Amino acid sequence: MEMEQVRLIFTSLFNNLVPIAIFGAMPVLIIWLIVRHKKEETENRTKIVLAAIEKNPDIDLEELLRKVTPNPRKKLLKQQLLTKLLIGSIISLVGFAGLCAILWLGYAGSAPTEMLFIMGEISGIVMAVGVASLVNYFVGKKMLAKEIEAEEKSLTSKAEK
Repeated sequence: MEMEQVRLIFTSLFNNLVPIAIFGAMPVLIIWLIVRHKKEETENRTKIVLAAIEKNPDIDLEELLRKVTPNPRKKLLKQQLLTKLLIGSIISLVGFAGLCAILWLGYAGSAPTEMLFIMGEISGIVMAVGVASLVNYFVGKKMLAKEIEAEEKSLTSKAEK
């Protein structure tokens, strides 16, 4: 009887703590890590600029800051489109898997009807978002074909130089 009570306590703790950890603690931890990383980058840049000013007070600060500040590379049009394709494929697959799970649960009769309707709506919305992203990819690919080709030509000409 004692083992059953211990198992029940651990099951209850697990069922209560896992959602709190996933939906509460994990997002806070991710945001904290991102903010800490940006703060460290800023502090490192500040140290570099201060050391440069101490060594040479006549230094051009604007040029130094431009060199020290990271320049985010803009993605090429083709890379942006391929990202949309990847995201659309993954989201569509998740929605399709949800719909398959609903069909299986409905066929097995192991879930209440209300739950199946709610899961169906959610899976349908997820799949619709994925399909919309795929449509965005294919339309963008057709509309931006000339721009992508021009971008590739300019990159190959820069690489040859």
